[in-house]
Amino acid sequence: MAAEAQTKTPLAKDLADNLRKLDERLVFKKNFDLILREIEVGGRKAAFLFVDAFVKDEPLTLILKELARLEAAEITLNTFKKLFYRYVTFGEVKTIGTIEEVIDTALSGPTVFLVDGEAQAIVIDLRVYPARMPDEPDLEKVTRGSRDGFTETLVHNTALIRRRVRDPRLRIEHLTAGARSKTDIALAYIEDIANPDLVDSVREKVNKIKIDGLPMAEKSVEELITPGTYWNPFPRVRYTERPDVAAAHLLDGHVLVLVDTSPSVMILPTTYFHHLQHAEEFRQSPTVGVYLRWVRFAGVFISVFLTPLWLLVSLEPGLLPPELKFIGPKKIGAVPLFIQFLIAEVAIDMIRMATIHTPSPIATSTGIIAAVLLGDLATRVGLFGPEVILYTATAAIGTFLTPSFELAQANRLTRLFLLILTGLLRLPGFIIGTVVAFSFLLLTRSFGVPYLWPLIPFNLKAWGSVIVRPPVAVQRSRPSVLKPIDPDRQPTNEPRPAAARKPLFSRKQRS
Repeated sequence: MAAEAQTKTPLAKDLADNLRKLDERLVFKKNFDLILREIEVGGRKAAFLFVDAFVKDEPLTLILKELARLEAAEITLNTFKKLFYRYVTFGEVKTIGTIEEVIDTALSGPTVFLVDGEAQAIVIDLRVYPARMPDEPDLEKVTRGSRDGFTETLVHNTALIRRRVRDPRLRIEHLTAGARSKTDIALAYIEDIANPDLVDSVREKVNKIKIDGLPMAEKSVEELITPGTYWNPFPRVRYTERPDVAAAHLLDGHVLVLVDTSPSVMILPTTYFHHLQHAEEFRQSPTVGVYLRWVRFAGVFISVFLTPLWLLVSLEPGLLPPELKFIGPKKIGAVPLFIQFLIAEVAIDMIRMATIHTPSPIATSTGIIAAVLLGDLATRVGLFGPEVILYTATAAIGTFLTPSFELAQANRLTRLFLLILTGLLRLPGFIIGTVVAFSFLLLTRSFGVPYLWPLIPFNLKAWGSVIVRPPVAVQRSRPSVLKPIDPDRQPTNEPRPAAARKPLFSRKQRS
């Protein structure tokens, strides 16, 4: 944290003195990618400082040509003002006045222009970052809809949001965190919608980050700004890589946090049910969207409770009515059921991690070998019961149905917790585990918002929007829990125009 304790050093009028101070900090001889280009402008010495590969060559060449033709008489008086307003022919420019600002600016990507005899420097934003195209995110694919997604470049991400929300009241504030990394962070919200207290709270938390660097980008920022226990597995922010999803939440009154070098945008605050929504539901008709949502809810429920419930009724067959006596293992296997489930759960995670770390051309083969050969052989030799493999695989599918990867992992830990308590204590263990998990959800809050809203506290209208994907025409108000300044999406006092009745055929055609 020594870098933060440094006092600001004003730029001197002597260019050589400024370059000496910069060399003491940056050591140009030991950094081949730091370029110091010394030139002469109108008879005066000058220098450009920039990072190689962060600068667009064409604009820089044009600026150098413009400056090279200047005569001394043209900039004798008011040198700095003439250079800034007339001869630096580029749109994004500003002035700075300290050595620390020169260093931070140059290392962030812009080009710094210093002139002998001037105690100020001109910043020319000629940045171009190594970046990929905005491809569709792997975790949030849709059958029909836009195929662009956020990238690792902050300005590209803000442009994708601006393209969808052209409101002049959209605010995208620039913040910086990390004493050494100087990570760029953007805070996005719509000024006349988002709750000012929420915006101030998020901004204050970001400004209070005191750490040397944020190499893990958005995840490090999340852990530093989200209130509550660090060991809570349930995500209190939602991540998205889709600009349309981010724009929809902005219009609801949420706040977005974008971190440079990360393609994931944080949406806050969020509830448990925010993590169960997917863009696919809103890209289909309302009826289809309702069906997809219910299937997803069923999959999430199965991913948490299927294997603990089956283990419970297998260990306590008396809990089942006579009509359901067919449920249960036909053949237990050489390993106790409880241990079988634990091994199967760990095996699923091992397969998932193996496919992640396996090169793409052979990742599919790895999954087939692990799932088919190992699973089939384990049941054939009698180590595992076939039902254990079946229900574990079904629960895994339910996990993959969960739109939020973070919530899917939290639900996975909840399932393991219920399995362990059920295996050890049977029915009392299952009840205790369920009560503990629900209490944990009940006590969780995301920036002051109850995690189980609108179920607890109950809001009938909002709960209806959770259960049923509402048509766009009836989405007239924003979520009340966010306390937006403007609560209405659409005018509520104007009747909807009735469709004009037009005969299908003219009188002559009917005759």
